[in-house]
Amino acid sequence: MQKKVTLITGDGIGPEITQSVKRIFEAVEVPIVWEEVNAGLTSLEHGDELIPQSLIDSINETRVALKGPITTPVGKGFKSVNVQLRQMFDLYQNIRPCRSTPGIDSKFDNVDTVLFRENTEGLYAGLEFYDARLEMADSIARVTKKGSLRIVKAAFEYAKNQGREKVTLVHKANILKNIGRIFLDAGDEVAQDYPEIEMNDRIIDNMCMQLVIRPEDYDVIVTTNLFGDILSDLCAGLVGGLGLVAGANVGDDFAIFEAVHGSAPDIAGQGKANPTAIIRSAILMLRHLNLLDHADRIDQALDKTLAEKSSCTADLGGDQGTQGFTDAVINNLK
Repeated sequence: MQKKVTLITGDGIGPEITQSVKRIFEAVEVPIVWEEVNAGLTSLEHGDELIPQSLIDSINETRVALKGPITTPVGKGFKSVNVQLRQMFDLYQNIRPCRSTPGIDSKFDNVDTVLFRENTEGLYAGLEFYDARLEMADSIARVTKKGSLRIVKAAFEYAKNQGREKVTLVHKANILKNIGRIFLDAGDEVAQDYPEIEMNDRIIDNMCMQLVIRPEDYDVIVTTNLFGDILSDLCAGLVGGLGLVAGANVGDDFAIFEAVHGSAPDIAGQGKANPTAIIRSAILMLRHLNLLDHADRIDQALDKTLAEKSSCTADLGGDQGTQGFTDAVINNLK
């Protein structure tokens, strides 16, 4: 039985890299029907909204979407499309797996970390105030017990289901005492239900240092919104960059999987883009849909392709374009 999925092709290189996913899915005969609805700058330039009602309706129907990179126009009155979608569909889990890949040049070869970032609260809740007279701005980091409990529980559930042994809570409770205590208390409460999983905690600045010295010590990491935003890019840097890592935004009822890098308008339409991040995000989506065999086949083919330098795109030291790389993945399918 086929599953309908919303496809947001995005801006810049988005149409090119989402086309790679479509070709690979077709080769593997994934039982998915795409419903394409765009958003972002391209949508705005065609006379629609940044987030058109047609996209909202589509996600409400399909409950699952794959999203290419989206550009939010720079200027007053334009809120981040990504943040709006996360809040609109209560996608409170931002999940970022970062693992070393054989053949990819990076500082480390032993990283296998999954970051859980709370996705709807904190400084990104949008509670900002500006006093023009004093030329002063205030931003409120709102952290709730409910929000903390559910993101921590999601991290522990993932660790349990994936056979992982440790969850690390990241905070700044030594300075931000109230919101830090809410998050730490949530960790203590949830951990009682998972005695087989070790829990520890780290202060955010120390955590950054620890990750660039001994990333192999960390398994599942869970943290608040702003700290998660910072750590997710840091972890991506440990394994080769944003062009190689997947991203998932998951709630209780909806999920949007995305390439977390930018839309790269400087190379749009030139066939140079590396589609690895969107392919890996699509693999996460397949696992979410319980299409495990399809996910495993694509994952193995992608790793085999990345291990062959001649099959890679220029940013990875190869000489292939987007579609040449995609051809190599398809040829490596078992």
